[in-house]
Amino acid sequence: MSPNQILRLIPCAVLAVCCWQSSTLQSQTPAPGVDSRQVLSLDDCLRMARENNHSRPASQFAVAMAEAQHRQALAGYWPQVSVKGGITAMEHPLDFAYPAGEMYIPAQSVAIPGGSATVSIPANAFGPGFPPVAVQLPVSYPGQTVNTNPQLFPIPAQDIKLLGKATEAMQGDFKWLLADGGMRHGYSEQAMGGVDAAKAEARRTDLELTDSVVRIYYGAVLARQLRQLGDDTLERMEATLRVTETLYKEGSGSVTKADFLDNLVMVDSLRSIVGPLEENESSAEAALAYTLGLSWKSSVEPRDGEIPYLPYAGNLDAMVTTAYEFNPDWNKLQAGLRSYEGERLTASSGHYPKLALTGNLHRMWNSYEGGVNTPDNRSGWTVGAGVEIPIFDGFLTSAKVAEAQAKINKLKQEKMLLREGIGLQIRTLFLSLSAAEKSYRASADAMKAAGDDRDLTTRAYASGLVDTARVIRVQLQEAMVSAAFYKSAYDHRVLESKIDLVVGKEMQSQIDAVH
Repeated sequence: MSPNQILRLIPCAVLAVCCWQSSTLQSQTPAPGVDSRQVLSLDDCLRMARENNHSRPASQFAVAMAEAQHRQALAGYWPQVSVKGGITAMEHPLDFAYPAGEMYIPAQSVAIPGGSATVSIPANAFGPGFPPVAVQLPVSYPGQTVNTNPQLFPIPAQDIKLLGKATEAMQGDFKWLLADGGMRHGYSEQAMGGVDAAKAEARRTDLELTDSVVRIYYGAVLARQLRQLGDDTLERMEATLRVTETLYKEGSGSVTKADFLDNLVMVDSLRSIVGPLEENESSAEAALAYTLGLSWKSSVEPRDGEIPYLPYAGNLDAMVTTAYEFNPDWNKLQAGLRSYEGERLTASSGHYPKLALTGNLHRMWNSYEGGVNTPDNRSGWTVGAGVEIPIFDGFLTSAKVAEAQAKINKLKQEKMLLREGIGLQIRTLFLSLSAAEKSYRASADAMKAAGDDRDLTTRAYASGLVDTARVIRVQLQEAMVSAAFYKSAYDHRVLESKIDLVVGKEMQSQIDAVH
């Protein structure tokens, strides 16, 4: 392979391995300005992300909203007691206008029985000669019958005052639903389904945040490794260029001017690649700070110098089983089923009667003593019981129940699809993880062999035993193999993080427990 061919491989090998990552990181946050710089471990980053990232409070407020809605549904089980009071002022007193009319009295015969009575005659009642003192005389009268003709008595119009202008009143109401056919339980189940769904979404937010922090943290480590690799490769290439220049100027014949110029072009091209690698590192650190909820001017440098590699000892069946317990999508679907079951119960309650107990206590104050402001009307209480029995509603309730049942059946079918989908997704990730472990071990061996080859070839070149093209090739080959090794470690760690996200359970604790 000639130096020109090697030069054409540089952008498609070294640059392709590292620069793909920087475009993703740069899309998440702008480049930082002059600011404070922190050195943090992965645990510190995860802790800060949970404390500062704004997506977590939003999901927690969603859970609080759902729990408040559940408490609203539970309020229907309690008696409802309310008190109302107020003062009413009217322009005119409340009155009642009684219209004019006539009263008809039919013909009557009144029998007066006979009898006797004592009559007092005053003194001198009939002139001189009569007793000068009062005299009481017994008088007898016979029985008789009095007949009256039918008559119409006119009644004039009247204005009757009922209340004064100002009235003060206070009233207390009591309602208690005793039987509802399962309506309240249905509403409670719907609300609890919303709570479970909100908790599953909050869990997803935490998992996605953890996944983002892990990927970006180790992405920043990878960017630093690639930048350091570029600096080291450039430094070795510059040393090789100095050796090439020395051999060319000494005129040994093994190195020509063309070899020197090829080496010079290679060094300058590599120097143009190292610059973007530094930018990638800065962008990765800025993206990490942004994910932690820090200022856009902040930068976070990973404390780890390399990406840790630990072979995963998990079992595929166990991971799938765990996913059915912790996966947010699975939990949200379970919550949806619970909510639809509650909707079906609520709809079914329309077939059953409802029974409620009611009560009322009232008191009124008014300055007018009369009209409707009587002692019995001023205060009092009432107690009652009401029942509502559905007879026929045009099949409305049956249609609602059928709709809710169709939703349940639809979600159960989606549950089967999701079950298979989660299993297939975890299986794919598990196979990819196994392939990544093989790639890591192979690239580690290749990097060691490339380092030995570069060391041997460089010493041979200084003695004039190999040509310039070979020494350039082995140095670039070591750089590409090393970059592939760093990338394989990063890919392995990212796959572990993706499994954590899909399974819905922290896998790092399991790894730490095994090792």
